[in-house]
Amino acid sequence: MTAAAPIEDSKTLVITRVLNAPRALVWKMFSDPYHLAQWWGPKGFTNRVEKLDFRTGGSWLHVMIGPDGKEYPTDNVILEVREPELIVYRNTPADPKIFGDNPPPGFTKTLSFEEADAKTTLTLVCTFDTEQHREAVIRRGFVLGTNESFDKLAAHLAAT
Repeated sequence: MTAAAPIEDSKTLVITRVLNAPRALVWKMFSDPYHLAQWWGPKGFTNRVEKLDFRTGGSWLHVMIGPDGKEYPTDNVILEVREPELIVYRNTPADPKIFGDNPPPGFTKTLSFEEADAKTTLTLVCTFDTEQHREAVIRRGFVLGTNESFDKLAAHLAAT
């Protein structure tokens, strides 16, 4: 049975990608800090996983490093892990001293993993506290950056 597709609205943003890999392998790319560090972040960015306590109630601290060497630390609380189908996490609001005049607000991300025919549909649902937070994230280039990150994930999966 296929779940109903999430609906995007003024406080919700949905990004979906079909990956040519089984769900267990895609799950590993998120749950294993080595693999997560290989592909996370937009094109041109590298990523350092400082901490990954991958469980409901755990936390994840990573630092994205821009092409110019500038570091962008992001701290997340892991709200729910239901292997191999669901990860829910929320980032803390970003520091304007690091991120400039449009720092990312805190928002909740729900990742679902659905397998069919040895492929995995990865659906990211971002839920924002306000419409303004959603619009700020869009202005920051979140959709493009996430799709670039998923491109890197697909390439990493193909090489694994």
